[in-house]
Amino acid sequence: MTRKTLGGSELEVSRLALGSWRTFERITRADGLAVMRAAREHRLNFLDDARYDDETGTAPIPTGYSEVRFGELFRAAGCDRADTVVSNKLWWEFWPRQSAAAELEASLARMGFDYIDLIYANPPPERLGLAEMVGAVGELISSGKARAWGIVNWPARAFLEATRAAEEQGVPPPCAAQLPYSLIQRDWVESAEMTTALESSGAGVVASYVMAGGVLTGKYDAGAATGRATGQLDDPRYAVAREQGRRLHAVAEEVGVSAAALAIAFALANPSVASVLFGATSPAHIAENVTSLEVDAATVQRIAG
Repeated sequence: MTRKTLGGSELEVSRLALGSWRTFERITRADGLAVMRAAREHRLNFLDDARYDDETGTAPIPTGYSEVRFGELFRAAGCDRADTVVSNKLWWEFWPRQSAAAELEASLARMGFDYIDLIYANPPPERLGLAEMVGAVGELISSGKARAWGIVNWPARAFLEATRAAEEQGVPPPCAAQLPYSLIQRDWVESAEMTTALESSGAGVVASYVMAGGVLTGKYDAGAATGRATGQLDDPRYAVAREQGRRLHAVAEEVGVSAAALAIAFALANPSVASVLFGATSPAHIAENVTSLEVDAATVQRIAG
């Protein structure tokens, strides 16, 4: 598994990243451990976690149980902390009552970690100015609680302003931009405005939602009952994704890989993309997605249209 450096940071990440959004607390501990071990065996050293409210009705705490499970599975799988890049997010949900430092400290306590490698900042709330937010993130890095920072789902203009604020304050620029990027959703990364913002910061893209909630894999056409797009397939915005998914599935059968692998390969082919983020509920999902690294340029060009 090859690695790329995230922006101007010292973080070297695998081209594929394992996310845990709405995953580990929804499957058994044994299945979660198998997924984490498979990630390690396939040399994925980039693991993403995040706090969110319990949706299962079974968690012992109302928010952040995802972080508890992540930390437990990380240690049980024998992951090498020094060689693993772990990311988490600042949601600003309880700001200003809860500062950035307090939010991260709470996440670290639930995870059982001393520091986070990459802390993503979600777009700040209306009353939190960009300069103040950048200063708060800079303090996290100075304290050693975070090694580097990035942005997640920011519009290009605000991203560019944050980069300039970091330069003015002597804070390291954001080294990563987690952005939705897929065959049917390209503007987040490819627009002229975002290209300028990425070049200004030097940040590498961590592509998310590359399978459009699973629609591009064709799993819903095959009768899947659960997934991120469940209950939303009648939405017109998924019509294009379903059609593209059928086309992708046909090419996948022809070249001998999965539609998911092709969707990932498309994102990886963009030189701005450092890593592709995906979730998995079984080791087979990871093994399948790793085959994306073997997809040739001609096939990528074919599906990119």
